[in-house]
Amino acid sequence: MTTSAWTPTPRRLADTALAALAPICACVLALGALAVWTATGNAGTPARIGVTDARLFLPSRGVPETAAFFKITNTGGAQDRLVGVTSSEVPEGISLSSHRMTAGGSAHRRPTESLPVPAEGTLDMSPLSSDVTVPAAARWQAGDLVPFTLHFEHSGRMEVLAVVVRPGS
Repeated sequence: MTTSAWTPTPRRLADTALAALAPICACVLALGALAVWTATGNAGTPARIGVTDARLFLPSRGVPETAAFFKITNTGGAQDRLVGVTSSEVPEGISLSSHRMTAGGSAHRRPTESLPVPAEGTLDMSPLSSDVTVPAAARWQAGDLVPFTLHFEHSGRMEVLAVVVRPGS
């Protein structure tokens, strides 16, 4: 009874080495490319969010809602998204909106689920771009500070105080 054992011949060893060479080369090449990408700063950094110029328009008499605006700056290398806003003074009904200008020069408000905050950029809310729609509270007066919590997709929550201002000021 003879058993056939595998014997390493020069040809078998060369075939085995060639079969292993392709995946090893692919891994080394990918790792090298990732190292270069990271070393040159292209891998980015997480979003770093800051909020300034928080203001809430003083509600007009008889109008059921008003608007809040924030200047949101992202100094990080990754985009983030504003996904919601809450306030202890307004239990419900706060929503995000984007605005589009019509051919006639008027603005059209459209509710949206989120607003992008670009990497190394700014989301500068204004009556011409985007806002936070807020149910009006009759008790607000110019100069009051209203607390808001901004909720971001990646950066979590950020507490800010918005000053109540007259529209146009």
